[in-house]
Amino acid sequence: MSDAPVTRIAQAFPDRVEVRGRDLTHDLMGRLSFTEHFHLLLTGREPTGEQRFFLDLLLVSIAEHGLMPTNVAARITLAADPDCLQGAVAAGILGAGPVVLGTAEECARLLEEMRTSGRDALEVAREIRDTGGKVPGFGHPVHRPVDPRAERILELADERGVSGEHVALARSLRDAVARVWDRPLPMNVSMPIAAVMLDLGYSATHVKAVPILARTASLLAHLAEEREQPIGFFLARAAEEAAEYEPPAG
Repeated sequence: MSDAPVTRIAQAFPDRVEVRGRDLTHDLMGRLSFTEHFHLLLTGREPTGEQRFFLDLLLVSIAEHGLMPTNVAARITLAADPDCLQGAVAAGILGAGPVVLGTAEECARLLEEMRTSGRDALEVAREIRDTGGKVPGFGHPVHRPVDPRAERILELADERGVSGEHVALARSLRDAVARVWDRPLPMNVSMPIAAVMLDLGYSATHVKAVPILARTASLLAHLAEEREQPIGFFLARAAEEAAEYEPPAG
């Protein structure tokens, strides 16, 4: 047995490229959509019809949300260096943390823990509140009383018969959060992204890949617009004008 490092994703040869054991040019190109190819790259398998449908749906649901800090950072970076498209995309992705891009992976890990431990949603919500935390996947600064993206994902999951144990746990958390915090908090898009992906057989480690890939597409759109209709320096000036300078005392 060899102890050499192993990759099972792809290899380039002089006459062909092999991806997950398939010939790129003679098998995959022209047969798979990009979403299907992404699934193959990520999991090593081609998607079922429902996996393809919902992967498309989830990518669309999280791709764009206006002039968020990630898009602003990317635009300002491109304004400062117009020839560095990849750097501007990187600037946006580096700022795509849980506050801006959502907590889908945290939601997936919470749902998995609830499923394996059998813990009740009310117990989980109370424990998080008592330790000063927030239940991932709940609350939104803009969308109230519901996040329309979350509701549409759940609606389609029900219609297409893919809602399973994790979607049920997500709904039980929604009721528990409202009871423990004594007010309804909107389930944001991160929770149904996690729940539906888990019910479709994805692992928790796959979940965060969806918002990152989706936002990359959005960043490229913002940067294409920035090249045609620049607003990066206007955004930078607005930030400077919004903050008051206070020199150090003494």
